[in-house]
Amino acid sequence: MDAALKTRALRAGRDLAEAPAEEVLRWAVEEFGTKLVVAASMAEAVLVDMLASIRSDVPVVFIDTGYHFAETIGTRDAVAATYNLPLISVRPQLTVAGQDAVHGKDLYARDPDLCCRMRKVVPLDRALAPYKAWAAGSRRAESDSRRELPVVAWDERRGKVKIHPLATWTDEDVDRYVAEHNVLVNPLLSDGYNSVGCWPCTQRGAGRAGRWAGSTKTECGIH
Repeated sequence: MDAALKTRALRAGRDLAEAPAEEVLRWAVEEFGTKLVVAASMAEAVLVDMLASIRSDVPVVFIDTGYHFAETIGTRDAVAATYNLPLISVRPQLTVAGQDAVHGKDLYARDPDLCCRMRKVVPLDRALAPYKAWAAGSRRAESDSRRELPVVAWDERRGKVKIHPLATWTDEDVDRYVAEHNVLVNPLLSDGYNSVGCWPCTQRGAGRAGRWAGSTKTECGIH
């Protein structure tokens, strides 16, 4: 563990707790440069748009699970075409067909935690390995499990600084930024999906209620 890096993260978490999102992201970019990576789920491109206005060589990573909606892949492609940022699509070690062959068909229905770990968590861990810090668009308003989400924190398991510039934003804040900056949005958000994940485990619903509906699972394990 990098004790000095952890100390910087915890200090920034205190100093930036009430700072605007743009200021938090600018701090991260100035502090880490290309040793920062931004993870994007392609629900909307708010954080990507914000990053592009600050610096053009900080990479954006997208986890292509093999189970995404076509609309999500389309949004990724539109983001890649719109912004002058390096966009890295990371895939799991096994294709969907390969996973079916090894673990049986429709693992997501039988063991969603294992499916998420193989198709999301492990690929992201691999993608994050070269970086000192990573940022994500998670917000406190998204679910009860994120109510205490810090703006800057220490990712103990990965040994990296984790930044949530949008942590304090409401849904209205996101909508306002999207409208003011003409930000790309996944079309599924206008079709009853308030949160977009892999198609087998995502239904229409308010908030994150449509994710793993009917089960006690609320997070994929990335965060």
